[in-house]
Amino acid sequence: MEKSHIGRLLVVGVGLIGGSFALSLKAAGACREVIGVALQEEVCEEAKKLGVVDRAYTSLPEALDLLEEGDLVFIAVPTLAVESVFAQLKDNLPEGVTVTDAASVKGSVQRSAEKVWGRVPNFLVLGHPIAGSEKSGVSAARDDLYRDHRVILTPVPDTDVDRLRLVAQAWQAAGSEVLTMSVEEHDEVLAATSHLPHVIAFSLVDTLAHDAENENIFRYAAGGFRDFTRIASSDPVMWRDIMLANRDAILQAIDLYSLNLSSLRSAIASGDSSALMGVFTRAKAARDHFTKMLAKQAYSEPMQAKEVTFIAQPGGTVSGKLRVPGDKSMSHRSIMLGSLAEGVTEVEGFLEGEDALATLQAFRDMGVVIEGPDKGRVTIHGVGLHGLQAPPGPLYLGNSGTSMRLLAGLLAGQGFDVTLTGDESLSKRPMNRVASPLREMGAAIETGPEGRPPLLIKGGKPLSGINYRLPMASAQVKSAVLLAGLYAEGETSTEEPAPTRDHTERMLQGFGYAVERNGACATLRGSGRLKACRIDVPADISSAAFFMVAAAISPGADVMLEHVGINPTRDGVINILRAMGGDIELLNKRTVGGEPVADIRVRYAPLKGIAIPEDQVPLAIDEFPALFIAAACAQGQTVLTGAEELRVKESDRIQAMANGLSALGVSAEPTADGIVIDGSPEDAVFSGGTVDSLGDHRIAMAFAVASLRAKDTIRILHCANVATSFPNFAELAVGAGLKLQLA
Repeated sequence: MEKSHIGRLLVVGVGLIGGSFALSLKAAGACREVIGVALQEEVCEEAKKLGVVDRAYTSLPEALDLLEEGDLVFIAVPTLAVESVFAQLKDNLPEGVTVTDAASVKGSVQRSAEKVWGRVPNFLVLGHPIAGSEKSGVSAARDDLYRDHRVILTPVPDTDVDRLRLVAQAWQAAGSEVLTMSVEEHDEVLAATSHLPHVIAFSLVDTLAHDAENENIFRYAAGGFRDFTRIASSDPVMWRDIMLANRDAILQAIDLYSLNLSSLRSAIASGDSSALMGVFTRAKAARDHFTKMLAKQAYSEPMQAKEVTFIAQPGGTVSGKLRVPGDKSMSHRSIMLGSLAEGVTEVEGFLEGEDALATLQAFRDMGVVIEGPDKGRVTIHGVGLHGLQAPPGPLYLGNSGTSMRLLAGLLAGQGFDVTLTGDESLSKRPMNRVASPLREMGAAIETGPEGRPPLLIKGGKPLSGINYRLPMASAQVKSAVLLAGLYAEGETSTEEPAPTRDHTERMLQGFGYAVERNGACATLRGSGRLKACRIDVPADISSAAFFMVAAAISPGADVMLEHVGINPTRDGVINILRAMGGDIELLNKRTVGGEPVADIRVRYAPLKGIAIPEDQVPLAIDEFPALFIAAACAQGQTVLTGAEELRVKESDRIQAMANGLSALGVSAEPTADGIVIDGSPEDAVFSGGTVDSLGDHRIAMAFAVASLRAKDTIRILHCANVATSFPNFAELAVGAGLKLQLA
């Protein structure tokens, strides 16, 4: 981490917040000297005695005389006292000094700055650390208060970027994760996530303290009560100021809470089991993913991102029986169709990866009661085709293009407006491919620049069925049109230029919805009904593909992959590996829930390069990163054409794989619609080196497999997104024989 270039730090208000900031920067060696300002002389003396500050004054102007360009002023006084500090800064602040604060109501600080200076000056960086303690005062200060906590900076248009960077670096030196957001959004979010809980805690303790019949409550209270009410021990003056400074947003949060509490009371009084399960499952899911929930509802990308690096040591072999996670495509669709069905749908084998969980959370946000997931088991209490409710805010879909594109079709027929958003990677992917046909059906959909997310879908628009001929082979586009067709008047049909996965058509039929399938065409009529059913999700062949390739390239390997879906629209990886000479056997073939399943045994055999048949490309579109590793280990040249779709996945997979292969000493020439790879049968095909996966989970896993035939260590950067599709990949890989570590 780059150290902050702070000279002196001046802390105005040497208590818990200001004192802890001073101690953390001193511990990090991030400033030359700390000067403190406090109203009472005894506080100044205590701060010096405790080593919190080097010098201390009761006069702010006197302390400001010591500052020079490059120094930092940190204001840590109660919110309503900030204006008086600004008034003293106005005529006494030396040129080149940066000012920031810790007040939890940024609108109040912004108004104070505008009152004193007529605007928010460019040297002022508004900020708020999300950390604290029930203890207060300088004696409570500690150097780790902000470690592993978030700090929100709320720059305004005039904020100087160099000042913003300086403040961010100072907080990073304190061990914090720095994020940015607008002033208005900050105050709304904090009213709900911080200020409202304090209102409730203070009110609850005050209520019980005044109830003579509850005198034993505190004596016998369990840990949960003590934990929840701990925040009622916070500084009353500070919280009085916060309530007054952020009044409107807090009142709005209280009103919403009161309404929901009233609904919960009614559910308890009437014995409404379904409503109670809805509240408790949604709350549990929100709490279990609390950090993620905050990120999706409020925060921008962190300035200090957490990354995962794969370190793959060379050599090893793979063997044994493996069960990879459930099929991601089917997991998405089970939640979607189960939510729209009438009755209770039971799902087994659900993939608990981030992509599928994003879909699950989206339907919870739209009022669907979903129990689980628990070891792959999910229970969905369907609301029917017209039972979804408007979500409380945008639906955040993380990295999942499947979620966004399929939901676009499904939500086009709802009666409410909704916005679909995603992470940085998803926000770069093309969405007009689904928006355009949906608009032809009558949907009102707005996209971001160049047809990319976010998507704004306006509800209440009548849809009409269309006969849509897909310009590209895309199961996501086909599925989006068919799902919109559920709400359209008349008949909706799709015709695809090449076969793509047909999970949507199969699963619709499993839910009792009539779908006519005739070669490349799929047809349905609107206004039908979905009936709840039981779904057993097979293991995902896209995940199995990495271990299929691992066994195919690793001398002595013998792997059995159990209960894998072998849908004929998804079996391209099997066909291509067999064409290359792979030893692949399908055992115990069966049909589960309308989907073909088998155990796949793969043993090592020398591979040869081939020209991959174009009719196999759509059937293996997600498996090509792994297949490129197989091609590099084959005798001769492998040529892929007709795979333009690979350029608009989570990354440009053609270019990303070509770059990575080249970095590891393999000849790989990308083309407009594919790649040419010159393979080698040598024992060690890949040199060691560093590969950037570009945050693409399949790129990361593919190069981990390459280590089996490497000469030296392969470092694979930006692997955090592996959790989106294969959360236990590293654990399973190590158990199978790969020498893989995470850093």
